[in-house]
Amino acid sequence: MVEVAVLDKSNPAAEAPFIKELIKIWRAQDTHGTWDNKGDLDLLEPYIIDKEQRRALPIIGDPDPDTIWRMELFFNAVCISVERETGVMISPMLKMSHEGFGRMVLIGGRLIVVNKQLRDVHRYGFDSLAKLAEEGDKYVRAGVEMINKFPDVAKY
Repeated sequence: MVEVAVLDKSNPAAEAPFIKELIKIWRAQDTHGTWDNKGDLDLLEPYIIDKEQRRALPIIGDPDPDTIWRMELFFNAVCISVERETGVMISPMLKMSHEGFGRMVLIGGRLIVVNKQLRDVHRYGFDSLAKLAEEGDKYVRAGVEMINKFPDVAKY
């Protein structure tokens, strides 16, 4: 279980634009209102895996569908954030083996906006909410920079 303080609303990372976008993505998945009584930051709890929890996971393992789904939602939030900043529609593409190795690419027009090599997906998570926000923002910035560098390719 994750410490409550890590996902406390007073945590400055809770106000990060990427975290807010990720929460929106999660809320959009709840078509039946199952999570209506669940706090926004509680939805993100599965992303937080501290060092002790990570050590408890096997070195080699197959990712479960929930872990893959969480990772896809993370990159969907990156896509939406880049779209908001650039006006270019971004599409995610995931190619992964059953062992948790593969690649996630985010594509805008004919441009690969983000290219992330994946490994050990069964251990996918972040040390803290701040790390989650930082990593999301890093991909968003990279995507926006790539589109600004090659606008004709991205908007084709």
